[in-house]
Amino acid sequence: MELTLNTEQDMIRLGQIIGKKLHGGLFIALFGDLGAGKTTLVKGIAEYFRIDHIQSPTFTIVREYDAHGIRLCHFDAYRLGDSDELYAIGFDDYLTDDSVIIMEWPQNVLDALPNDRLNISLNGSGNEPRYVSIEPIGAKHSEFYGNIIKELSL
Repeated sequence: MELTLNTEQDMIRLGQIIGKKLHGGLFIALFGDLGAGKTTLVKGIAEYFRIDHIQSPTFTIVREYDAHGIRLCHFDAYRLGDSDELYAIGFDDYLTDDSVIIMEWPQNVLDALPNDRLNISLNGSGNEPRYVSIEPIGAKHSEFYGNIIKELSL
């Protein structure tokens, strides 16, 4: 699926739709250059759960939030040189529990990404529209993707 989002509020709304359908054990990989809207999308997801203090975890690598019973783990792999650095902070533990993991800059640690995930690619910056491509990989995320599609078509 490909979308064109013209405003920051459109990105927030997409995040809210994704948030509405989230459940434990999901992995969302956010691809895009600086300024493409990755953190804004995460803010929209968090806004659905009434979490209003989302910050990019660039320097801390991961921030955790309680999303009304769902553990939301927001990773930023921008500063990581390779997946060994990610595993050094206990990434395996995050993958084995029932958390929702949202990762910015996953291209820096591709070999660490689970085979079952939702890839979201964002293109554009500044005042330009954002072009969003959403691709499910694996059965669990295909079902999640289908729920998002239904919500978008309402």
